[in-house]
Amino acid sequence: MDSATAPQESKLKQAINGPLLYLFILGDVLGAGIYALVGKVAGEVGGAIWVPLLVALFLAMLTAASYAELVTKYPKAGGAALFAERAFKLPWLSFLVGFCMLAAGVTSAAGLSLAFAGDYLKPFLDVPAVPAALIFLVLVAFINARGVKESVRANVIMTVIEVSGLVLVIVLVGLMLGNGDGDVSRVVEFNPEVSPAAGILAASLLAYYSFVGFETSANVAEEVRDVHRVYPKALFASLLTAGVIYVLIGLASSIALSPEELNESSGPLLQVVQATGFGVPDWLFGLIALVAVANGALLTMIMASRLTFGMAEQSLLPRALGRVLPKRQTPWVAIIVTTVAAMALTATGDLQSLAETVVLLLLFVFISTNVAVLVLRRDKVEHKHFRAPTVIPYLALASCALLLTQQGGAIWLRAGILLAIGLALFFLVRWLSPRKLGEDSHNDAPVKESGNAL
Repeated sequence: MDSATAPQESKLKQAINGPLLYLFILGDVLGAGIYALVGKVAGEVGGAIWVPLLVALFLAMLTAASYAELVTKYPKAGGAALFAERAFKLPWLSFLVGFCMLAAGVTSAAGLSLAFAGDYLKPFLDVPAVPAALIFLVLVAFINARGVKESVRANVIMTVIEVSGLVLVIVLVGLMLGNGDGDVSRVVEFNPEVSPAAGILAASLLAYYSFVGFETSANVAEEVRDVHRVYPKALFASLLTAGVIYVLIGLASSIALSPEELNESSGPLLQVVQATGFGVPDWLFGLIALVAVANGALLTMIMASRLTFGMAEQSLLPRALGRVLPKRQTPWVAIIVTTVAAMALTATGDLQSLAETVVLLLLFVFISTNVAVLVLRRDKVEHKHFRAPTVIPYLALASCALLLTQQGGAIWLRAGILLAIGLALFFLVRWLSPRKLGEDSHNDAPVKESGNAL
């Protein structure tokens, strides 16, 4: 076993066990999207919302299998950038993959901060959106800096609240059915304007985005105990849990409201709760939505800061970004930099354009990861790790290619500009760095020396 695959002492504290990792991933997947997504899916497919949600779950599981193999094989912070470096040996490509992930994460956090500061906040506090979003990001940074264990524990609480809101929808519609209300026949109705196959495909492409978020867990792999055993179980269990909840939400939504009513609403689940007639206060669902958005932003910023740390460790970014707090053992410089970047995007972008850009950037990351898992099959390691069936990465690549064909020209242009910025940053850092980018940093000082140097 060479030095590239030999176990190394980590600067980061291994504080995440199986249950915490499961809730971490579940909380990231069950983001704010499901609270607004159901209506758009209904607009594409009709009342059979649950069908494209099942298809989307299958597509997400394909790429998740590649992540499970690579994370357990190379459990280091850095995620997709680390996988690309090992597979392709091209520093510029490794940097771009990491930059896509980093840009997607920071952009997502910026969009979520705007969502937090928008209509969901107004019932409680009517303030200008951008200043509220900036303050929100600062608070997220403080939680992130306290440590991943504290951050993940906060995620546990928020995930429970978030899931409780979705369960509330399911229970209320169940009671609605018990009272003889609702229309069960809608759950097998398809959009009459298109063929069932076309409607399912279009809606599945949209529903797929509700499962995005699992990939962020690769960037905390270095902080997971017994990662080869814990990670695959937590990853697949969280996706399956999200899938079950989504399918039940799809069924409940169709029973309570027609596809037209769902599609016209910007808050379809609130409309569903109101349609049940049980008098649940509107502010309650507003609060749950705020928790969902805050949870997504926290987990996204954990990912972005750990990814920045991992890229710095691999000399893909300035090594100063790899500094950690001596006591907390959290990457404080990376947290500051990613927070400032998110704040800048929040002040200059709008929610819709930021969200659409995130999607395209992540598809590039997924393609790289699915190719990397095939290339790295020839790289043997001595420790145990998960191995996906060979056909799975090929199917995952096909699904990513299909999703890419659905993106509009304006989104391609925006993503292209971001990638150009990434390349410019790569060559700038390469020129300024005293070390060649892409070298492994296996000769770093021990953890104690690194901590004392801070």
